[in-house]
Amino acid sequence: MADKTPDPQSQLLTSERLTPERYDLRLYIVGNMQSSTRAIANIKAICEDRLPGRYDLTVIDLRLQRTSGNDDGILVAPTLVKRQPLPVRRLMGDLADPERVLRGLHLPKGPT
Repeated sequence: MADKTPDPQSQLLTSERLTPERYDLRLYIVGNMQSSTRAIANIKAICEDRLPGRYDLTVIDLRLQRTSGNDDGILVAPTLVKRQPLPVRRLMGDLADPERVLRGLHLPKGPT
């Protein structure tokens, strides 16, 4: 009779596939401008609603870190960059349209 003990490696791969993807987001802003403040509030609300515990959000103020946007090709602010999961996506503006943000993050509409 064959041993039915699951291979530990296959268990690991199965559990990795079932783990929801983690989102790596960067929001580039310029100071305390109204559009920057709105963008921060909007993306935090969307992430807490749709990605609780599954996202890392880094807010980068281009006034304080002028060259930080070079790696992500930032030309305007506010700009949200979704670095992970791939593909990389950029959304510009104050992120006030939740449906547009959900499409940009490749998240389905509706409850999670």
